[in-house]
This record gives sequence, C-alpha cells and structure tokens, in this order.
Amino acid sequence: MSTAPPANTSLPLAGIKVVEFAGLAPGPMAGMILADFGAEVIRVDRPPRAGSDAPPAIDVLARGKRSIAVDPKTKSGYAVVRRLVERADVLIDPFRPGVMERLGLGPEVFIDESKGTNRRLVYARLVGFPRTGAHKSMAGHDINYLALSGVLSMFPGAGKPEFPLNILADFAGGGLMCAMGILLALLERGKSGRGQVVDTNMVSGVRYLSSFPLLLSGLSLPHFGKRRQTGLLDGSAPFYSIYTCADDQWMSVGCLEPQFYKTFLQRFLDALPPQFALEDGWRPVYSDQRDTDSWPLLRRFLERGFAQHPRDYWTKVFDGSDACAVPVLTTDEAASLAAASSSGRGGGFVPSPHPTLERTPSGVPLPDTRSLIVPPGTHTEDILGELDISIEEREALRREGALGDQPTAVAKL
Repeated sequence: MSTAPPANTSLPLAGIKVVEFAGLAPGPMAGMILADFGAEVIRVDRPPRAGSDAPPAIDVLARGKRSIAVDPKTKSGYAVVRRLVERADVLIDPFRPGVMERLGLGPEVFIDESKGTNRRLVYARLVGFPRTGAHKSMAGHDINYLALSGVLSMFPGAGKPEFPLNILADFAGGGLMCAMGILLALLERGKSGRGQVVDTNMVSGVRYLSSFPLLLSGLSLPHFGKRRQTGLLDGSAPFYSIYTCADDQWMSVGCLEPQFYKTFLQRFLDALPPQFALEDGWRPVYSDQRDTDSWPLLRRFLERGFAQHPRDYWTKVFDGSDACAVPVLTTDEAASLAAASSSGRGGGFVPSPHPTLERTPSGVPLPDTRSLIVPPGTHTEDILGELDISIEEREALRREGALGDQPTAVAKL
C-alpha cells in the first residue's frame, strides 16, 4: 500500500517521478525546480553511520522532496535503488564522470535500446567541467567553471574581475540548465516514447547563458569592450554602476538610454545644492552622456553627490520615475518586498517558485526556516513500503548495513 503524499494533479509535472542522488547545490536546485511544479522527488542519501567523521551536507533546497538513505554499494541496497530508478521518469546524477557506472547504475543499465530496464527514463547528468574535455577528472567549483567559460574575464572589479557569489555557474549554468534539459527530454519523450541522457556541464551552461555578452564582445560592439571595463555594460560607464551613499548603503544606476539618463540627471541635480560641483566647477550636462572622455569626471561627480545623502533619501528622489535608479536592498529588505508583492505569494525569506503559471501555478507550501532541511533518511520506511520491499529484503538490508544506523521495520518487530 502506497504511503506517498497526495499529488496536486493540477500542477504541470504531476505524476512525474524523480530520483535525485544527493549532491552539492546545483543538482538539488534542479530537483527543487521539478518538485516546485508538481514532480514527486525522492532524494537518495548516504545512510548515517555511527562514528562517521563527515557530517552530511546541509541541503536547503529540499522543499517538496522526500529522502531515502540507502547504500547502493551493498547488494540489498543496490536492489532497492535499482527498483526505485526502474519506476522513475527522471534520474539526476550529480557525480563526477564514472561514479554511477562504478555503482552499476549508469545510463546503459536503464535506457539501452536492447537491454535497458526503463527505456523511458530521462537520465540527467550534471557536472562542472565538460565530460570529454581536458578538465573532466578535476575537482572544481563555481568560480573555476566561470573562469573557463570566458565570462569571468569580462566582469568588473578593481584590478581584477570579481565573481557574483556562486550563482552564475552553479545555479544558472548548472541547476537551471539541467532542469530545462529534463523538461525538453520529457517533452520529446511524449512523441518518441523513449528516454535519453541529458548532459549538462556548468562551463558550457554558462557560455550558452552568456551568449549575449560573448557575441557582442566578439563583434567588438560598444556594450562590452575587448578589454575589461571599457564598454557600456562592464563597469566603464558611470551611468551603469553602483554608488555608495552617506550611510554606507548603495544605489544602483542603470540609465543607459538617453531619455532615462535625462530623467536621472535632472532628479539627481535637483536633489543637490545648486552650487554643488567638482573643484574646477565641472557639472554634468545631458548632451555629454556618450562622451567617454568625460566619464571619469561624471563618475567622480556621481560618487560625491550620492555621498551627500543616505540611501533612503535617494530612493525617494527616484521613486516612481524612469531614472533607472533603485536601492540595493539587504536580504531582509528584499524578503519583505517579495512578501508584499503580488508575485511573492507570501514567500518572504524563502524565494517563491518562478515563473508563475497563470492557470496552474506552483502550489508548493513554502517552508519556514525550521522546516527547510529534510534530514537524510526521513522517509526511508515509507519509501521501502511503496517499493513493496519484503520482510526478507528488509532483513538483508539490516544485515548488510545498507541502511546504516537507521532502524528498520524488521528490527522493530
């Protein structure tokens, strides 16, 4: 008898079963996206063992998922994982090349045309470096994948490029691209009836995501210069930048278009004393926006001007206008704004699923901070029951240590 939670059949991915092998954040991100829109996601964790020196990684991207902790390196554990995958629509593999094959769980086991045991399976593989490249066997993280993509070299920064947390490669080029690939493969399966491997690597994902800046740079267009910080969008233009206010908080300015720059400059100058100017009396005029020779002066003027007042003062100056100038919010402020907005769905601290589908929006309950984490093995017993694991099989799991230190139904008898 199934103990699976009731599915919201109105959601777009209702009925899709996903097996996500526990890994670092990009894989869980892909799984969370699928869960947010209705998929049933089961995370396969390593079983807990007494005396282990390595605590399990904290997965904050586990909402809407369940966890089974089982060791596929044991005979009985392998049989459980095989049965789980053979009933699934999607598998998410977050490991380095070769790991799943060594476990006997490679794609050929399931989707091979002649002997595969689940030929409808979408087998999604997510790695950092390309699987066939010179770096395929190396360890790496977001900053390394970003470095090899060519995009990091374009980022602004004092004397060197600065990276944007671990968002771009891990989550945009990795987790999000992987989720998109899974959806494409599921869509194609509706026509062919066949699953396939979805191969995502974060270097290539970032490059694809960055097609716009890479192509503009390659064509030597003014948006991105051949040298870093010489274009409109890479930190050179003073009207596309971040400025520090009197309270050490920041305002973002992005008035690229002439009409927006005109609005920005009018409001900015009106908010300063009439005599406010640089040492030589220099003040900006609207017609000099694209005069690159005057950009250093304009930047200095804006820096000094913003430093005259706190951030909230400047927020009011530009509020409701087309000046393209808004405050840089703290995480708490942004959470409050999201909770108050029509699209926030009250999420606040926990970001809401996006995009919003008008007829079938995500109905996942957003957890509070206390219920973000799903401890490994929380649902092991329930999932074993759904897989119709017999008493004899449970006894083998216990005997072989396939469940680690978790109690089993057999042990409780």
